[in-house]
Amino acid sequence: MDRIIKVQTTDDILPQFRNSPISLLLEYHNLDRPYETYTSAQMLIGMCMDNRKHLHIPENFAYIIRSGGANLRYSEFRVSYAIAVGGVKAIALIGHNNCGMVNLMARRKLFIDGLVENAGWPKEEAEDHFYHFEPMHEIGNEVDFVASEAKRMRLRYPKIMVAPMLYNVNDNLLYQVRED
Repeated sequence: MDRIIKVQTTDDILPQFRNSPISLLLEYHNLDRPYETYTSAQMLIGMCMDNRKHLHIPENFAYIIRSGGANLRYSEFRVSYAIAVGGVKAIALIGHNNCGMVNLMARRKLFIDGLVENAGWPKEEAEDHFYHFEPMHEIGNEVDFVASEAKRMRLRYPKIMVAPMLYNVNDNLLYQVRED
């Protein structure tokens, strides 16, 4: 079963997300839906901090939290704020292909050398920093991670619609992730 679903028409949007802020996000970004005017956020978007991604959405449409790998584990207070105070009823978790948070150990030397060279850190501190934080930020596989993070968020916030997605940096489109 293909877990990545391309959205080229509104009929491609999974039934559980139709007529919701998730559907609007896909329509604005992928289908060039004309922008509506919003005075309050309709949803929360958790997405990677990667600079290759830019969403096509109207002003005031969404709260956006950017974190490596779309990992919201350490942003939960901000998620709760968007729900409790902002009143959002939907969350899109957007990972992307070719994410730097996958296989962090392969970038260990680059990371450590970069902190030494670019930030002026002593090598031992840079190594300690990497080894302390790498396990918290390694996401494994992008698709599996956003699906598992969506499941975790649904358990934490049972009244909130949560949609796992993938941003393809090659075509700049959002794809839905079919969950197991």
